Amino acid sequence: MQASTKLKVGVGVAMAAAIAVAGVVMFAGPKAGADPTDAAQVARGRAVYAERCASCHGPRLEGQPNWQSRKPDGRLPAPPHDASGHTWHHPDEDLFKITKDGVAAFAPPGYVSDMPAFSGVLSDADIWAVLAFIKSSWPEETRRRHAAMSARAGK
Repeated sequence: MQASTKLKVGVGVAMAAAIAVAGVVMFAGPKAGADPTDAAQVARGRAVYAERCASCHGPRLEGQPNWQSRKPDGRLPAPPHDASGHTWHHPDEDLFKITKDGVAAFAPPGYVSDMPAFSGVLSDADIWAVLAFIKSSWPEETRRRHAAMSARAGK
């Protein structure tokens, strides 16, 4: 085979591979997940959190007062999402599902919560971005422990 033919074949194979990869990315989308070290994802999450979450969970992720004590209507106040709360005790996939589908998917029958489901309101990418923003506020040790727990839960 001549060198020019080999070059044309090589370029054709490379183009086919690039098209295949682009197709996978285009149809599958970016890998889901919350990366607290991704500045762009954290910035997006900060904006979405301010618009959709801060009114209940607080502008500094502090939650509502007495978040562990039921209100007169029997519902629990919004918990903090900073390291003082229990958010980091749940794997990423559960946090995503709670945000997207609401607490009912994880709570006992009859449990009522003020936490709405954000399916149809926020995109999956926005939900992951909010989680990245929340995780970015945690101390490194808390992030490390949470990452290990999320990895174990994903197996």
